[in-house]
Amino acid sequence: MTRKINLFANLKSDFASGLVVFLVALPLCLGIAMASGAPLFSGIISGIIGGIVVGYLSQSHISVSGPAAGLTAIVLTAITDLGAFDIFLSAVFIAGLIQLALGFIKAGSISNYFPTNVIEGMLAGIGIIIILKQLPHAFGYDADFEGDQSFSQVDGDNTLSSLFQVFNHFQLGAIIVTLVSLVILISWDKVAFFKKFKLVPGALIAVIFGIVLNEIFISTGSSLAIAKDHLVSLPVPTSIDEFKAIIVVPNFAGFTNPQVWTVGITIAIVASIETLLCIEASDRLDPQKRYTNTNVELKAQGIGNIVSSLLGGLPMTSVVVRSSANSNAGAKSKMSTIIHGVLLLLSVLIIPVVLNKIPLATLATILILVGYKLAKPSTIKHFWEKGKYQFVPFIATMIAVVATDLLKGVMLGIVISVIFVLKGNLKRAYTFKKDEYADGDIIHIDLAQEVSFLNKAAIKSTLSSIPENSSVVITAHDTVYIAHDILDLIKEFKSTRAVDDNIKVKLKGFKKAYQLENTDEVPNHVTIEHYYDVAKRVMVKKEVF
Repeated sequence: MTRKINLFANLKSDFASGLVVFLVALPLCLGIAMASGAPLFSGIISGIIGGIVVGYLSQSHISVSGPAAGLTAIVLTAITDLGAFDIFLSAVFIAGLIQLALGFIKAGSISNYFPTNVIEGMLAGIGIIIILKQLPHAFGYDADFEGDQSFSQVDGDNTLSSLFQVFNHFQLGAIIVTLVSLVILISWDKVAFFKKFKLVPGALIAVIFGIVLNEIFISTGSSLAIAKDHLVSLPVPTSIDEFKAIIVVPNFAGFTNPQVWTVGITIAIVASIETLLCIEASDRLDPQKRYTNTNVELKAQGIGNIVSSLLGGLPMTSVVVRSSANSNAGAKSKMSTIIHGVLLLLSVLIIPVVLNKIPLATLATILILVGYKLAKPSTIKHFWEKGKYQFVPFIATMIAVVATDLLKGVMLGIVISVIFVLKGNLKRAYTFKKDEYADGDIIHIDLAQEVSFLNKAAIKSTLSSIPENSSVVITAHDTVYIAHDILDLIKEFKSTRAVDDNIKVKLKGFKKAYQLENTDEVPNHVTIEHYYDVAKRVMVKKEVF
């Protein structure tokens, strides 16, 4: 059920988290633009539009959109082949139109079929990538661009070999800034005294200390001073004419070029898949376990890419790094995403000189902690304890994401999950028919003998449609196999949505191994059997008083 959200209800926490995301997004926008062979400002424009426009239109409360590292190779090749950035922008415009169309034909529903263990493996893999990629920056070695997630790097090294290069290029000043930032970030959440200032994000304090330390190094003429190429490098227009020159508009003559349409279709497909993966991951990161309408998200992304192209921005997707930073910083609603976009806009207009004093080492430290929270050892242990059918797809996805890229890693995990389902479960058909239930009915959901992650879309739809102040009985007496995705879905419904909407839930027939508890009792009554509009493996009945 869709509920109206007051964007200003949690302004204090959302502003703090928006500020953290802004600090994380700023160097990523610049780095991705540089790696894409595009004007630096195009990355900032994409981040601004992703924050303000997509943030407003999207229904996701955690996801943050902006230029994506996964598109850099496509963008770089396209700009080179098309010969001009303004012609490339017409391809981005086309990509936006295609995404808008995909939203209207409800293509976003495909995200319901991404297994949870694969999504968690993707998050853990990205967490490891963040740590490995940011360690060189933390030591003052910035050969690779900020935001890179590919194993092979444009400088000829790879994720692992660049770690060894650190020993030949580290800066002592950057290491000091990293250590100070690390102490601040860890102690800010742990030390009781600092908790009095919880509305001020520790990331902001770390950034301030990083700037002050380096300014001291510079003013004293110390060899510890961090060089300019190891600081944030935001374009600084000195006049109105220079600022106007930064904005590039698309050359719509490219519409007659078939190659432009090929690039547009490619961007639309890749960006849409990455967005759906990241939205599913963002919903997993949301402490309140709210579900995002992925079809609305595709429409929002399409409009975002259309607006970005008209202003000279890069194509965008929902991005896990920024979304996880948003969640970790305590975001309550999508207002934090909008705030981060507004801060990006204000930063380029008002304080670019100040921002260019931020050491990349400080921002690397912030990202390293974000990466650790995504790839905690406890997460790996959790899936190990769930058994091989959960652990193998999880660990395969995690390793493949690190060793290749996000899309290839996820595809491998999904293939393994499907093989396990086909191996472990026999298929049988179910019949169903539509019938609406009335207020006051006791709704029965009877699970089939085998319930896999393929049934997640149907069960999620059913649970989302249950009205407030109702009673629900979920029965698993005849069930011999329930995927952990489904168990997690039921647990989250019972502990969050049911509590918020005063829904009484009773669970019957769940084995102790499933670790689902019966708490709220619902009286038994005479059953009138009906089928609710769900998929083939879930039968929903009604019971009246």
